[in-house]
Amino acid sequence: MVKILRHRDPQAEQSRTVRFEGQDFGTPVSFFLVDVGPGQGSVLHRHPYSETWIVRHGEADLTVGDGTVRGYPGDIVVAPADIPHRFVNAGAGRLELVCIHANGTIVQENV
Repeated sequence: MVKILRHRDPQAEQSRTVRFEGQDFGTPVSFFLVDVGPGQGSVLHRHPYSETWIVRHGEADLTVGDGTVRGYPGDIVVAPADIPHRFVNAGAGRLELVCIHANGTIVQENV
């Protein structure tokens, strides 16, 4: 049976980021579809599995461990399991980023 999660435009004051946990749909992969303004991003955190970022639009500073790289549209960056990481919108416009979690649920420990 096919399962679908339909797109909904956010209401005022609502986050534009979509959280998808694959376990609810019978798949072992989860992700965030991130859409944030300049200077916004995630807190420093880690997962017991790898996380893969795909920059779709804008510019992101992606910190993994002790290093930070600038990501541009089309770039793919992987944060290994158990390594602290984060992202922040480093551009003047909106950042659209796909954050793929190699797990059926999102497990996150903020550091």
